[in-house]
Amino acid sequence: MEEQLWHKSRWPSVVKKTLEYPDEPLYMLLDNIAKKHPDSPSTIWSGVTKSFSEVKDHADRIANFLISRGIKKGDRVGIFLPNLPQYPPIFFGILKTGAIAVTCNPSYTEGELNFQLEDAGVKAVFCMDDKRFTPTTYKAIKGTDVDTVVVCSVKSFLPKAKAVIGGLIGKIPKSPYYEDGITFFYDNVVTEYPAEVPDVKINAKEDLALILYTGGTTGTPKGAMLTHRNLYSNVMQIDEWVQLVPPGGGTPEKLKGGEDIYVGALPWYHSYGLTLTMIASYLIGSSVICIPDPRAGKPPLTELLADVQKYKGTVMHCVPALYAGMVNHPNVAKYDLSSIKACGSGAAPLPPELAKNFEAATGAIVFEGYGLTETSPMTHANPSFTDLRKFGAIGVPIPDTHSVIVDMETGTKVLAQGETGEIAVNGPQVFKGYWNKEKETADVFRKIGGKDYFLTGDIGHIDEDGFFVISDRKKDMVNVGGLKAYPREIEDTLYEHPAIAMAAAIGVPRNDDTGNEFVKAFVVLKEGQSATPDEIVAWAKDKLAGYKRPREVEIVDELPVSTAGKVLRRELRAKELEKRGLS
Repeated sequence: MEEQLWHKSRWPSVVKKTLEYPDEPLYMLLDNIAKKHPDSPSTIWSGVTKSFSEVKDHADRIANFLISRGIKKGDRVGIFLPNLPQYPPIFFGILKTGAIAVTCNPSYTEGELNFQLEDAGVKAVFCMDDKRFTPTTYKAIKGTDVDTVVVCSVKSFLPKAKAVIGGLIGKIPKSPYYEDGITFFYDNVVTEYPAEVPDVKINAKEDLALILYTGGTTGTPKGAMLTHRNLYSNVMQIDEWVQLVPPGGGTPEKLKGGEDIYVGALPWYHSYGLTLTMIASYLIGSSVICIPDPRAGKPPLTELLADVQKYKGTVMHCVPALYAGMVNHPNVAKYDLSSIKACGSGAAPLPPELAKNFEAATGAIVFEGYGLTETSPMTHANPSFTDLRKFGAIGVPIPDTHSVIVDMETGTKVLAQGETGEIAVNGPQVFKGYWNKEKETADVFRKIGGKDYFLTGDIGHIDEDGFFVISDRKKDMVNVGGLKAYPREIEDTLYEHPAIAMAAAIGVPRNDDTGNEFVKAFVVLKEGQSATPDEIVAWAKDKLAGYKRPREVEIVDELPVSTAGKVLRRELRAKELEKRGLS
C-alpha cells in the first residue's frame, strides 16, 4: 500500500498496512473455529455456555430448515432479536443457505418492522418468544412476503433449575398466542433437521451476506448491502489493529481466543455490535457475553457491571453513553472491573475526560474509532496505545483503507492536509450500495484516482500527523451569519463543564427572515451537580468564539438517543421548531 501521511508518525510498528483476505464465505469463521476448538465456549448467557461446535451444529440445522421452507440463495431472512445465544447460529445459518440476513432493531414497533420487512422482501423471520416480540412480528408481516416465523424461547438457554422454576412461576417470557401454519419453534428446528452442511456456492466478493439498515437519524432508513468479503475483511482489519502490551511489558500482542472475552453490550442488529463483538469473536475463537439489555437492573446498568465482573470480560466496544453510565454508576466501586483491558468507542464523540475516568476505574485503555453502517462499520481508529492515540480525533485509516478529504460541493476535489471538507473512504469493507436505491447509491460514490470512494457525510480535516478530526455531519452544521458552527465542537467544549454529563447543540432559525441561525444547547447535569442556563452561557463565553457560543441553554433530564447511542439532534430540532411555531 502506498505510504500515506498517517503511516509516518504514529502508525503502530506492529500493525501491518495491508492484509491478505481468504476467498471464503463469512460463515467459515464459525466452521473454522468449530473445527479448531470444538469444545471451547462461544456464547455465555445467564450462567450457561454454548461451545463452538454446538453453535455450528445449530447453524447447520437452521440452514437445512430454511432450505426446507423454500429459502434459496439471494432470499432475505430477518432477525428480530436482542443479543441472545440464538443470534450467532441464526445469523450464520442464514448465510449457509446463500440467503441474506436482515437484522432488525428489537425496539421496533410493528410499523417500523413492517417497513423493513417489506422493503427488503423478507421471506422468513426469527423472533423472541415474548408478549411483545411475537405479536409485533405477526402484525408486522401482514402484507409482506413472510410465510415463516421462527419463535425463539430463552428457556432452553437457561440453567435447568432456573428454567423449571421460571416456567412454574411465569417468569419465562412467552407469547400470548401463536399463528397456525407459519409458526415454528427454534428448539424443534435445531433437533429435528439434519446437521449436514448445505452445498451452496458463495462468491465472497460479490454475494451479499447482510442488508443492514441505516439508523434513519437523517431520514428514511436505507438498506446497506454488505458482502461476505466486506464483513470478513473488516473483522480481520480490526483484529490486526487492536494490539496490546502484555501486563509485564514486552511486544504488543493481538487479542487471543481462549483468553479474551468480548462483552456483547452493543446491539447485534447494529453494525458496530454485530461486527466488532459477535462476528469478531469467531475470528479468534473468543467467548462473547450475550447482553440483551445493557441498561437492565436497578439502578440502570447494574446487570452489565455484574456480568463483566462475573465472567471477567476483557474487551468492550461501546458508545460513550454506556461508558459514562458505567463509570458514573452509584455502586461502581463495588464491582471488580479490572479484567477489562481494551475498550473501543464509537457512534458518538468520546469526551476525553470520560475516557480518562473510565481508564482510572478499570485500568483499561479506551480508544476512539469511526465507521458507518455502509462500511461494515470500521474505517478509522486510534491506536490502542496511550502514547500514540489522540483524544479529539477519530484516528487514522485502518489497514487497506484509504481516506481523503474532498470538497463539499462536488465531492471530487481532494483537499490538502489541514483543509476542511467531507471525509471519503475506499477499502474492502465499503458496501456495494443501497438496496433497491440506485440514485441514492450513485449520490454517495465518487471516482477519485480511478477508485470508488464513499462519501460519508461527515465533515473533517487531516491534522499534521495524519489523524482525521471530525467537525460534524454536513446536515448538522449551524449557519451563523454565514459562518459554520459545528455542534460536535460545541458539545465537546460543554463536556468540560464540571456539572454537565451530556450535551447536544442544534441550530435554531432567527426570527429575521435572513436564513441565519443561532446555537442552542441542551444539557443533562451530573447527579448531585447544579448549574443554571445563564451560568452555562456565561461560562461558554471564555471557551468559544461568539458565533459558536450557545445563545440559549436548556437543562433536560435526558437527551433523545438512538439505540446505537447517537444523540438525535434531528428530534431535538424538530421539537424546538414546533415549540416556536416554525415547523
